[in-house]
Amino acid sequence: MSPLSLFKESSGIMANARSPITRISCAVFFFITAFWNNTQPSEATGSFVIYSNSLLNKVPKNLPAETTMLDLSHNNISELQMSDFSYILRLQVLNLSRNVICELDFSVFQYNVDLKHLDLSHNMLRTLSCHAALSLQHLDLAYNNYTDMPLCSEIEMPELQYLGLSAKRIRGSDFSTLTNLQLDTLFLSLEDLSEYKAAGIPVFNMKILRIVFHPQINFHILADLQLNATESLELFNVRDDQVDELRMFLLKLSRNGRLLNLTLNNMQCSWEHFISILQTVWGTTVEHFVISNGAWMDATNENNFKYTETSLKTLAIKETVILTIQADPQYMYRIFSEMNITALTISGAKLIHMLCPSKPSHFTYLCFSDNILTDTVFESCDNLTLLETLVLPGNQFTKLRKMSLMTRDMKSLKYLDMSQNLLQHEIHGKICHWGEKLVELNLSSNLLSDSVFHCLPVNIQKLDLQNNQISSIPNTTVELRALEELNLASNRLTDLPGCGQFRSLRLLNTEMNSIVKPSSQFYHTCQSIGQVKAEHNPFMCSCEIREFIDLRKQGLVVLVGWPESYLCEYPENVRGIQLQDFHVSELVCNTTLLVAVVLVIIGVLVAIISFLCIYLDIPWYLKMMWQWTQVKHRVWKNNPEDILDNMEFHAFISYSEHDSDWVKNVLIPNLEKEDGSIRICQHERNFIAGKTIVENIIDCIEKSYRSIFVLSPNFVQSEWCHYELYFAHHKLFQEKNNSLILLLLEPIPPYIIPAKYYKLKALMAKRTYLEWPNEKSKQGLFWANLRAAIHVRLPEK
Repeated sequence: MSPLSLFKESSGIMANARSPITRISCAVFFFITAFWNNTQPSEATGSFVIYSNSLLNKVPKNLPAETTMLDLSHNNISELQMSDFSYILRLQVLNLSRNVICELDFSVFQYNVDLKHLDLSHNMLRTLSCHAALSLQHLDLAYNNYTDMPLCSEIEMPELQYLGLSAKRIRGSDFSTLTNLQLDTLFLSLEDLSEYKAAGIPVFNMKILRIVFHPQINFHILADLQLNATESLELFNVRDDQVDELRMFLLKLSRNGRLLNLTLNNMQCSWEHFISILQTVWGTTVEHFVISNGAWMDATNENNFKYTETSLKTLAIKETVILTIQADPQYMYRIFSEMNITALTISGAKLIHMLCPSKPSHFTYLCFSDNILTDTVFESCDNLTLLETLVLPGNQFTKLRKMSLMTRDMKSLKYLDMSQNLLQHEIHGKICHWGEKLVELNLSSNLLSDSVFHCLPVNIQKLDLQNNQISSIPNTTVELRALEELNLASNRLTDLPGCGQFRSLRLLNTEMNSIVKPSSQFYHTCQSIGQVKAEHNPFMCSCEIREFIDLRKQGLVVLVGWPESYLCEYPENVRGIQLQDFHVSELVCNTTLLVAVVLVIIGVLVAIISFLCIYLDIPWYLKMMWQWTQVKHRVWKNNPEDILDNMEFHAFISYSEHDSDWVKNVLIPNLEKEDGSIRICQHERNFIAGKTIVENIIDCIEKSYRSIFVLSPNFVQSEWCHYELYFAHHKLFQEKNNSLILLLLEPIPPYIIPAKYYKLKALMAKRTYLEWPNEKSKQGLFWANLRAAIHVRLPEK
């Protein structure tokens, strides 16, 4: 509520504070004011300054010059001075109620030319000086210590619309000043009246007149009141012995005035007097009649009410208990059900039933809130065909399907309020039948569960299911094509539901549930929704909530209460963070993107490793290391001691004559060291003269632990090399040892190997061979592998 609204409400409430019902309203107002005072600093908050309940004895000094609304109520201020407000030139609203001010001179406000609202009620004012021209619109002087009416003949308030007065003594002439004022509302408190002289009460011209009578004393002022332009009359504390006087006043008023609205508060009378007042109002110009906070009335069996033509359109009986202790309740029900008016309200009356009209009714509005009505109300009732609004909250209804059957014959029903009942619905295959024109349904604060969606009007536009026991929206519900607003606040939802059955939904309210994330159906079916209220839910801040936040950023959904009412609850490390401040990487939430990034990274790593392998020739090194390992393994496995007795050389070298320079200058010097640990068999120095070449080849191969073949394109062109390879290969199969070492000096294209050298092709295809590296950095590892392959301890010769 805005500060200005609080001030405006206070003037009306303060004036009626001594009546029982308004004491409650007064307490509510002061509670709100006190709450505001406790939650705001005592100094200025913008243009609204509050010092209510601050134990002040004087008006505070140095108030902000820009103050427009000032609340100084409920203090001990006893005196006002011009200097208190002279510097607050923009002041518009001033509340000084509930202080101890004894005197007032309007000149203290002469510099406050914008002052419109002044509340001085509930002080101790005894004198009033009106020597000032003010532009007040609202002035409340009620509940002070005036003996006579506090009206000045020289008062100049041409804009005054509301005036509150009270006095201990009234004379008719006291009201003469009122004839010069064009008031909208006049409030008269006569609770402290002790003397009344009726002579000369002028004709009142205000539109709204509110009078609070003394609860025990009757001064017959009603008989002397003359109302001309008054349209609304509100009377407080009407007693049983004033009924005849009230009836005479109303009859006179219907002849001389145009009274449209009549309200009787705190009325205490019998059922017979109540009916007589109602019958009198029936024949007046009153269109809207309200009885509020009446006494308990015991209805009788008499039903002599005459339903003549009437101007009355609405009758409201509020907080007035009507009982039928010694009477047949049918008579009382019949009085109300047969009324030929358009709107009837009976609330807080402890009604247990209401009859269906015996003939087609004029009712378009019925309200029976806060009674004890049950499912039998309006059962099979077909005479309420004009009824458009039916309000039944706070009763004892239990079965939703019966409520639907109740509305079936209400052909014009558009709005139904069944809130704060005990409604439930169980699915037993029975179909609900609602009124065809029902577009707004309030089922809040009942005991309804998910099954309620199987019993709803198909043409409904606004549906309120707040404060029930709904945990989800079933997928098998009937599609509500016209539904525009759905209220599911304060239920048991764990996911933000989808809109699959509600294609026209504009507003979805799911605040104060147990929602941790939107459902998958929400993203797919709620794209066209306008507003979502999902405040105060325990959201799980994860990838799903990120997509929900993106919908708001893209303008697809308006989140009411964003961002302060949307907080993370789970996981623990982000609890209390606003959803708008929660961030998570796109990579974490997008599985496709994550896989793509991983594959790209793997591809880049493979490319880098491949490049490094090629650039650093790592495969060659690995190959050589593997060969060295295999050689060591074979040496360990084959236990050479048994075949070394006849061995004289570590290796026999077979090569082409064209490769002899490399063999003589590179290969043999690097294998044969000065220590003589390795002995090489070479045909130029180890062939025995007198033997044939073939015999020398066979003899050298037999006496050598290993046979090294230096392969090159020249090798495959040599006939003798082929013989040497043939004999070495024969020894390999004969002795089943691994004596062959293939050393590739230069690459050999397969197409240059003659077809008859099939053994060479087979060996190169099956066996690994050492490649001679041209880079010096690799030659050290090459020689180490080769030495390891031929190194063995031979017997001394």
